[in-house]
Amino acid sequence: MAVVLVTGMSGTGKSAVPGELERRGHRVVDTDYGGYSEQVPRADTAGWEQVWREDRIEALLDEHDDGLLFIAACVTNQGRFYQRFDAILLLTAPAEVILERVASRESNEFGKLDAERDRILDDLVTVEPSLRASATAEIDTRSPLDVVVDSIESVVEILRRQDG
Repeated sequence: MAVVLVTGMSGTGKSAVPGELERRGHRVVDTDYGGYSEQVPRADTAGWEQVWREDRIEALLDEHDDGLLFIAACVTNQGRFYQRFDAILLLTAPAEVILERVASRESNEFGKLDAERDRILDDLVTVEPSLRASATAEIDTRSPLDVVVDSIESVVEILRRQDG
């Protein structure tokens, strides 16, 4: 196994998990940074949504030829790349945990406004089920960060052994 997508709704740990994976020596790309993503107008409603710059993601995946790469993201066009991932790990948490996290986090302003919290709750109902249907495994992120990342590493190791 070479490339793992770590995905999930806002507040599930997509920012914290990559840092801990990297601290443990893994190669990690958080596509919120480094020009891999951009904001575009939402097609269905007013507002904006984040999408991958597909040329940048193609290049990232094409250049990766050794070891394990974790890519952290939740963008509307990520499904176009699912066939390029060896595993898709869905980070989850209950709505009340997510809302508490986004209200108190300092690393990201999204989720501070009522409309943003409403969008998070709506995404849990409308987006998360499709992420779950595509996921190789689901990781509950209510545990401490080190336990969550231990779980991710265990799932990846099991999948690697299954692949031969």
